[in-house]
Amino acid sequence: MSQGSNRRVVRVSVAVFQQIVVQVGEERGPDGEPSRHDFHANDLLEIVEQFASHWDELAPPIPERPDYRLLIATGRMVANYAVIGQFLSDGTIELLEIEIALLWLPDPEEDQG
Repeated sequence: MSQGSNRRVVRVSVAVFQQIVVQVGEERGPDGEPSRHDFHANDLLEIVEQFASHWDELAPPIPERPDYRLLIATGRMVANYAVIGQFLSDGTIELLEIEIALLWLPDPEEDQG
């Protein structure tokens, strides 16, 4: 991963941390759900890295608003996540919203056995 001149500073908003608290438990779950610490130490760091290094490659989710970008990806600790970030006038990126799917859905073809 190149960390050249296009790398940007990324801040995680209080709102995103609050959304993580609601969506991810403090402890690991009985079905393999990660703890909040697991998510912060793995997936959240990767999210910040993606916004910092690949802003220009991320999809703009709002027409006519190039200052917003959307990252949808599979996680290391969770099934997937969607994150919205905004490029601010000071040149930084602030992560504004996150939706997390903790577990992978079962494969319907496996149930047809």
